[in-house]
Amino acid sequence: MRVLHFYKAYLPESMGGIEQVIYQLCQGSAAQGIDSHVLTLSAEDGAKDFALGSHQVHRANLDFYLASTGFSYSAFKRFRELAAEADIINYHFPWPFMDVVHFASSVRKPTVVTYHSDIVRQRRLLQLYKPVMNRFLGSVDRIIAASPNYMHTSEVLTRFASKTRVIPYGLDKSTYPIAQAERLNHWRQQFGPRFFLFVGVMRYYKGLHILLDALEGTHYPVVILGAGPLEQELRAQAQRLGLDHLHFVGRLGDEDKVALLQLCSAIVFPSHLRSEAFGISLLEGAMYGKPMISSEIGTGTSYINIHGETGLVVPPSNPPAFREAMRTLWDNPELAAQMGVRAQERYERVFSAQRMCEQTAALYQELLDAPHEQAEPLRMSSKP
Repeated sequence: MRVLHFYKAYLPESMGGIEQVIYQLCQGSAAQGIDSHVLTLSAEDGAKDFALGSHQVHRANLDFYLASTGFSYSAFKRFRELAAEADIINYHFPWPFMDVVHFASSVRKPTVVTYHSDIVRQRRLLQLYKPVMNRFLGSVDRIIAASPNYMHTSEVLTRFASKTRVIPYGLDKSTYPIAQAERLNHWRQQFGPRFFLFVGVMRYYKGLHILLDALEGTHYPVVILGAGPLEQELRAQAQRLGLDHLHFVGRLGDEDKVALLQLCSAIVFPSHLRSEAFGISLLEGAMYGKPMISSEIGTGTSYINIHGETGLVVPPSNPPAFREAMRTLWDNPELAAQMGVRAQERYERVFSAQRMCEQTAALYQELLDAPHEQAEPLRMSSKP
């Protein structure tokens, strides 16, 4: 079985959570006899196709952005060529340009949409895009949601509930490097035996400003691993609040990330908006047996982190509540350790890459065994 994944960005140019999910799917699906291919856009001049692990990455030129959406003239031809050779096409939503390519290509293959997130921030543009989006989601054969939490709280997924299946994201720990003693000792000397850790890109929905407000007047060491558009603003906030126990380490390699995951006392994950649909770095913490602190935003974060079992879940945008949760884990290391054990057990039971790939492969096979219809060309209408 050959599967074509289509998304706007991919490794190694982009290192986000969706890219990690696609990578885990492609790598893990090889054991299911699936030949995976990824078509993505690239801003690199003369970008070429290449092999990544057990799958092939194809790149079309990124020509321009419109409303934060990447467009590519060459993607239409590349998609048609690759789709003709595929048995299944797996789209990764949201990406409005993808919808246009789908209809323009008159796809005749079984289609799956992995629904990573609602469109949250661009509400005005969403009203213009909504007819196309609904037509696109209505035309595909199946939609995959990563958690029952998100499926039940998304207005969009509720509309397409009959064709939506829940398959949680999964990670394969064996694809992560082993942190050598030298790196472990380096970071232990830097931050001491106990510290909280945040891993992720500094984006608007990550709620890091809430974490910084929660740290005011405390002594808890916190390490922020990652970079992003809000970094300078957050550094200024930290300086203004006098947070000399807060450490920005920037973007690091995977071995250093693993070392910090192994050494930290707990994961802090203050995301406060539904743009945070799941939380791959939160799942990485669970994979390494760490208790977690997150906010209740009605998404997959509260499917990974079960309040009182694997960590603590607090109201969103509430620095005092977040501070109190940190105090609880800091002052009760035995409780924190027990939660970490349960977090790792839940990862192994629910969130392994093997489980995700097996369930996804079964869904693919279900579609291959069933009749499907060709997507109709997209016709724009002036009617609402």
